[in-house]
Amino acid sequence: MAKTLRIASISSEVSPYSKTGGLADVTKALSKALSNHGHKVSVVTPFYKFIKDQDLNLKRVKETATVVVGRQKFPVSYLRLDVNPNLAIFFVVIDALFTKRSNVYGYPDDNLRFLVFNIAALRFLDNLTPRRDIIHCHDWQAGLVPYFLTKYPQRFQSLRRSATVFTIHNLTFQSGKNWWSIPKRSRDDGKFDPLKNPAKIRFLNFTKRGILYADTINTVSERYAEEILTPEYGQGLDKCLRARKTNLYGIINGIDYTIHNPAFDGNIRFKYDWNSLGRKKKNKLELQKIVGIEQNPEIPLIGVVNRLTEQKGFRLIMETFEVLMRMPLQIVILGSGFLEYITFFKKMARTYPRRFAFFTPFSEQMESKIYAGSDMFLMPSRFEPCGISQLKSLRYGSIPIVHETGGLSDTITNYSPRTRKGNGFVFKKYAPEDFLITIARALENYKYSQAWEYLVWSSMQQTYSWELPARKYLLLYSRAIKTRPKNRTTLIIPHQHE
Repeated sequence: MAKTLRIASISSEVSPYSKTGGLADVTKALSKALSNHGHKVSVVTPFYKFIKDQDLNLKRVKETATVVVGRQKFPVSYLRLDVNPNLAIFFVVIDALFTKRSNVYGYPDDNLRFLVFNIAALRFLDNLTPRRDIIHCHDWQAGLVPYFLTKYPQRFQSLRRSATVFTIHNLTFQSGKNWWSIPKRSRDDGKFDPLKNPAKIRFLNFTKRGILYADTINTVSERYAEEILTPEYGQGLDKCLRARKTNLYGIINGIDYTIHNPAFDGNIRFKYDWNSLGRKKKNKLELQKIVGIEQNPEIPLIGVVNRLTEQKGFRLIMETFEVLMRMPLQIVILGSGFLEYITFFKKMARTYPRRFAFFTPFSEQMESKIYAGSDMFLMPSRFEPCGISQLKSLRYGSIPIVHETGGLSDTITNYSPRTRKGNGFVFKKYAPEDFLITIARALENYKYSQAWEYLVWSSMQQTYSWELPARKYLLLYSRAIKTRPKNRTTLIIPHQHE
């Protein structure tokens, strides 16, 4: 695309300033890649309490606003951080809802918080000159932006010609509470106006409204874009998504190799690349020493770094754990999440102190050490929109063991010792037997040191940078501009009743 685009990216998280998961990494890395292509990128995100403690060179923006919801009024101000000549981060300061809160999510009024944030972001962009060509809305927390632009075009005059893109990072998350916990009779049909019915804000489905009103929709892998059209993966929104099928695309995420790279990762002791794999073995011994398991360079060490949730396959790991501990391997798990998993893995770490180690909460320092020190990386997600952990593990030479689903299917292919092709070990059926067979297959291949070293060497050279995804997003933006309705008061599609 020859034209320089002005892109606004709206996200609840931006690494390294605020991060609970991969959303933060994607927002920052994609914005950086687009700015490197010469496009002007503005990222709009909430100003959380913990950001105040970061030593950032913030500049106050002259624009202010007041967002009114029912009888509540929320004063809003804005701060700016210049990252490079083409990339600026704008923090939305809303004291009562964000600046005075310790966490990113987890409050009873999360729907109200992000509704106000959506309006405040639009108010700011409406005053930003020149106007934005693209407004890119990331996940449910920004899902009301396309709705408000369609419902109230007169309030955002300069944005009437801006095209909207809504990216579904994980369809499970649709609002501040679990969508399935809302009674069917109360679920959002996409019609009611939350500003005129503030009592119903708690029932808002941000993701549904993003799907209904955005000019273009995408998910973070091609396989996941197909999966969510089915009742099995559609999380109650498959009918809406099938109605928008012609405007639904899949683009796999990338990795920022200036950050996730063992050649200069400051969190590991021994730097290495695919031509110095002996130094990776030193990181393995270092990891074994740090976590307190047996120091043995020959025993296969499996690393796990992920959110401790059922989606990420931890239930499957728990069900098979006793069998795993009878296999010739070691396991190190790092993550934050549900207490049920934390309690179980802490108990197992006491039961098998020389074979298993567990660390919580998540830390980037330990994450790097596990990638660098493990021989294999276990990611048995029940479903996975994209996943970036497996992409990181490839660059660190930790061979992925994954379930064939979503982005894992798009990025990891089964290794064949006969052809020496493939970059991991994949199981198709989400069941304990298939899971254990695949781990056994990986352990068997590990016995052949020369073949395994070649697998590591070739996998580390695979590139999943943001260069190609950024180009695909530029094509997606072009499609969004072409499909944008000239009259914002015209709904994109009829409402779909669930």
